[in-house]
Amino acid sequence: MLEIPIAALNHYAYCPHRCWRMFCAGEFVDNVYTVEGTTGHQRIHTVGEGFREEAWQVRGIWLSSQRYGLVGKADLVESEAGELYPVEYKRGKQNPWENDDLQVCAQGLCLEEMTGRPVARGYVYSLQSRRRREVELSPQLRERAIATLEAVRQLLTTGDCPPAVYEKRCRGCSLFDRCLPQAATKLARYREA
Repeated sequence: MLEIPIAALNHYAYCPHRCWRMFCAGEFVDNVYTVEGTTGHQRIHTVGEGFREEAWQVRGIWLSSQRYGLVGKADLVESEAGELYPVEYKRGKQNPWENDDLQVCAQGLCLEEMTGRPVARGYVYSLQSRRRREVELSPQLRERAIATLEAVRQLLTTGDCPPAVYEKRCRGCSLFDRCLPQAATKLARYREA
């Protein structure tokens, strides 16, 4: 089974075209947002473990699932009162983005398989606000994560390039100048005329 990077679920849910560019075409360009994210993750991706208050923490741990064909690095895994959960760090404001939730859910699926213990929740930590947002790993979120995983697997297997669709968030994408989603939309309108 083709192993899927956990982060690919986040990128696919954000924009299938971006996911294709990164994981099929091997394209990546830094911009201010990606550099901020990389800088913010430097401490987190330092492998290590220890205690923070009552929680045991492991940073930069590799996760995998043979059942789902997933592999990736968790920013942080904590164990508190016998409960394990992943914590995903993000550079921006604390917002409930489904693509981040899918990434946390995929990490939870891996943790369940690796430990044999249920994972009921995870967190997204905002580097900007320094706050956590709880993500319940509900049956619905798990279904969406698995569906997204299968869509990514199909994308990586076929290599078919999804169309570039312009949305407001495209302006912040590091691949905007490569993708040119507005040009694709204008070309489609031109061909229709």
